[in-house]
Parts: sequence; C-alpha cells; structure tokens
Amino acid sequence: MIQIRRHDQRGHSELSWLNSQHTFSFGSYHDAKQMGFRALRVINEDQVIAGAGFATHGHRDMEILSYVLSGSLAHRDSMGTGAVLKPGDLQRMSAGTGIEHSEFNASNTESVHFLQIWILPERSGLMPSYEQKSFPAVDRTNRFQRLADRHGSDGALTIHQDVSVWAANLTANHPIQRALPHGRYAWLQVAQGQVQLGGHTLTAGDGVALFHEPLIKLSTDTHAEVLLFDLA
Repeated sequence: MIQIRRHDQRGHSELSWLNSQHTFSFGSYHDAKQMGFRALRVINEDQVIAGAGFATHGHRDMEILSYVLSGSLAHRDSMGTGAVLKPGDLQRMSAGTGIEHSEFNASNTESVHFLQIWILPERSGLMPSYEQKSFPAVDRTNRFQRLADRHGSDGALTIHQDVSVWAANLTANHPIQRALPHGRYAWLQVAQGQVQLGGHTLTAGDGVALFHEPLIKLSTDTHAEVLLFDLA
C-alpha cells in the first residue's frame, strides 16, 4: 500500500530568518492524523538565512538526525561537540537524559537548506551521544546507500531504534529498487528533484508511507535525491 503526503499538505511556519515545512505535527502545527509514522516522529525541511539559526535549546529522549541539502550548518552542544555539516553529511545526536545544542547557518552570505529528523528511541534514559559522518554522493548515485541503522553496519551511524536510513541520488533513466522485508514499513522522503514510484510522480517535499510493498522501485526523468526509512 502506498499513501502519499504531498509537499503542499505539510504544516508551515515562518520567521524572519527561518522557513520551515513540517511533514508531521511540530511546534504550533498540530494535526492529530499526522503525528509521525511508526518510530519516525519529525521530518522538518528548514531553510535558514545567512548568519542566523536556532539558539541553544534542550531535548530529551529523542534520536535527532540532521541532513544538509545545500549550504553549511554549524552545530554546538553541551557535550562539547562542535562541528560543521555540509551536503552529504549526516549527524546523529541522541538526546537521552538531556542535552542542549544550537544550530546556526555557518555562512554569512548563503542560506542553508537541511532536513531535521526525529526518531523515537527504543528506550528512554540513554546517555547523550553524538556522531557525524560524510557520505560522498558518488557512493549513492543510482543506488541506495545505508547512512544509519541500529548496529552501525558497514560504517553507518548508529541509531538507538530498529530503523535503517538509506539515501540515493538518481539520474535520468537509471531506475533503482530496494526490497522491503515482510512485516516492515517504509517512509520515502523526496529531498530534491522528482521521482516516479508505482505510477505516481513525486516531487521535492513529498513523503510516502509504504507497507505490504515487497519491492520499492524508483526512477526519474531528470534527477532526484531521496531518503528511505526502513521501520519496524
């Protein structure tokens, strides 16, 4: 079964420095029918103007992923971590028993465009932790590349939940596919471009819930970047 959530159905919030689209309920945007999908709780598509960002704030008991699409994002947290994320980088912060962090546009001239993703952890009270890794685009061109999973398989980041995160960059006339094991669920998020899935055309910002779909087949006539969440 395929259930599509179009980009223009998402929640929206805007400040002088931030333009944010919410796939699921977040902040002042609340829809009782859109509270997440399985352990996937938040997908926010954020665009932050040059030199601005999210001041220091706290989180608890959440796996928080940041995935940069363009520009650069500066991260600081109460564990003493300081890092800059660029396109192709994935950051995982386990808030656990409590953590404070800030996220700012690392550039004073260009905006930053990124996805912030929250996943419910398998249990509360974990020790806060942080990981970051760069995944070169060449390794996921016209194929799915594992970015994160429960075990940190094959150099992927570790998420404290039964979920695997995959990414792919598609080019024209190079279809790709990935099997979805029986009893598993998936969420496909189109990050950039346009793809075809099961007779449907999906564009940037569209999300799709998939279940009882043994094989996920994607193609594009132009280009696309997608994230795929394999969920229990």
